[in-house]
Amino acid sequence: MDEKPELLNAILEIRDLIRLLAEPAIAERDQKLRSELKRIVGGSPTKQKSVFLMDGNRTQSDLHTETNVHKGHLSTLVKQLKENKLLSGDAKKPKLAISIPPQFFESGEK
Repeated sequence: MDEKPELLNAILEIRDLIRLLAEPAIAERDQKLRSELKRIVGGSPTKQKSVFLMDGNRTQSDLHTETNVHKGHLSTLVKQLKENKLLSGDAKKPKLAISIPPQFFESGEK
């Protein structure tokens, strides 16, 4: 019997628990960047969804297709995020430089 899938699942569960425990410390460390992210993205649900999908695996075209965010708005968003050091790597496949929890834009946290 192959135990690799079971081991991988256990490791992923541990990782998720550590992230949950570390979130308050991460939020404090990234407070300024998180505030800037909220300012840039604002209340736009399509921009918020785009930011959550910025994992470095999707192109801006992919993000447009998945979220229906206007291409010009997405391009401007990526440019602003890059200028404010909120993206890492190549802007063609944007990757958010900080971690944010799933409810980030819903909560009142900074």
